[in-house]
Amino acid sequence: MAGQDYTITISVDKSPEEVFRAINNVRGWWSGEVTGRTDKLGAVWEYRYKDMHRSKQKITKLIPGKKVVWHVVDSYLSFIKDKEEWNGTDVVFDITKKGDKTELRFTHVGLAPKIECYNACSDAWRFYIKNSLRNLIMKGKRQPNPREKKAK
Repeated sequence: MAGQDYTITISVDKSPEEVFRAINNVRGWWSGEVTGRTDKLGAVWEYRYKDMHRSKQKITKLIPGKKVVWHVVDSYLSFIKDKEEWNGTDVVFDITKKGDKTELRFTHVGLAPKIECYNACSDAWRFYIKNSLRNLIMKGKRQPNPREKKAK
């Protein structure tokens, strides 16, 4: 079923090392609260967004300029029946040099069309990868969550 896992790819005019650094600067591209180290192999870090989403990730692969993998060891999604649907899934960032560009292939292994969170979660990932992370990579600036900006 790996072919059904949510995947999105972007290309940027930056080096693989710059892309790698941006991915590991989770606070720079995720809205919400991040606690713990997000840049060390074996580290466990936590994410919380209001009362809607919290998760704990363990960094299981960290290959500079090439790959980052987070294993979701615990999660809570308030807006679906199976609140722990992300438990045991993997968030994978594959970084490849393609000519004069760097390609970032993002895959959330386990986030497939058959699960309840797929639509909402894939929309959120699309925003974070195509907008927030891309903006951090290209401009070095955080892209705030537009919904939070309006609420202030």
